[in-house]
Amino acid sequence: QVQLVESGGGSVQTGDSLRISCTASGGILSDYTMGWFRQAQGQERKFVAAMSWSGSNTNYASSVAGRFTISRENAKKMVYLQMNSLRPEDTAVYYCSADGSSKKLSIYWGQGTQVTVSS
Repeated sequence: QVQLVESGGGSVQTGDSLRISCTASGGILSDYTMGWFRQAQGQERKFVAAMSWSGSNTNYASSVAGRFTISRENAKKMVYLQMNSLRPEDTAVYYCSADGSSKKLSIYWGQGTQVTVSS
């Protein structure tokens, strides 16, 4: 079983930058694609970014491409989301995910961290 804990959320102004982190433990993490999703109030959870554990493949939602960067530190079992040029529409709870479905493993979620961008 994989445990995920997000941190680093907060309140910022439009145009600011923020980095949120995800600490992973348990499981064989190389079996999982790591990702970030977000859920704004009253909306469904949506994909933001994902990275294979090797780092060789990354994907971004069109709404964040060019502004957000996903990265990881394997030795520390950490995954990061660097968010630049933040906009009010980026306000949401951000969730870290570990997706093992390609190897018929489970998908795990963290508890989420709130990011609020004010104009």
